[in-house]
Amino acid sequence: MLRALAVDDERPSLEELLYLLNADPRIAGAEGASDATEALRRINRALESGPDGPDAIDVVFLDIHMPGLDGLDLARLLTGFARPPLVVFVTAHEGFAVQAFDLKAVDYVLKPVRRERLAEAVRRAAQLKDVPAKGAPPRIPVHEPDPDHIPVELGGVTRFVPVEDITHVEAQGDYARLHTPQGSHLVRIPLSTLEERWRARGFVRIHRRHLVALRHVVELRLDAGTVSVLVGSEELQVSRRHTRELRDLLMRRTTT
Repeated sequence: MLRALAVDDERPSLEELLYLLNADPRIAGAEGASDATEALRRINRALESGPDGPDAIDVVFLDIHMPGLDGLDLARLLTGFARPPLVVFVTAHEGFAVQAFDLKAVDYVLKPVRRERLAEAVRRAAQLKDVPAKGAPPRIPVHEPDPDHIPVELGGVTRFVPVEDITHVEAQGDYARLHTPQGSHLVRIPLSTLEERWRARGFVRIHRRHLVALRHVVELRLDAGTVSVLVGSEELQVSRRHTRELRDLLMRRTTT
């Protein structure tokens, strides 16, 4: 059984979340906090009372955008605790999933909260709580940051897309659109960040708007001074400043 703390500065959202949590048979009890500062006080009190104490908290269901200390700030503080509670983010903003899982969140649930989706988050938290036995190693969240996958949101469900399936990435303002043979996904990560993160995985910038995976490049085309690449079935233009580097990398790939 889980003892839960729900944190949200919007009273209707908090009451709805508490109602759903207390209706779940795996929740022994859920209390609410209207901001992250109040939540931090309660968590400190819970840790002082011990894991079996009357104020114990097993899991925190945490909003992100709140005045003052926000949800991500609180989660970062909790990572420094010796025995922090599990964290499930419950938010209306889909663009913070990467940061959330970097902070070892158990799950990332989008508002408006659906009963079935919240139940899945509770199931994951309950599973983690029940795994460690006495003297066992520390619990490891299900969603340990994974360099081989990137989390994306689809209809309120978080999916983990294999990086090796991504053929190319397209800049769209502060967002990036990940293209795979199965479809595309929008994430709130700048193209420059993905370029740096995935350079060692064979991704290379070919244009100010495009990053491509070398392993998915089918052809390099030259037509009247214009260079392009065929990635899967899509043709992408290569800017002049990136042409030589791309050509060298592709030639190196074919000779190794």
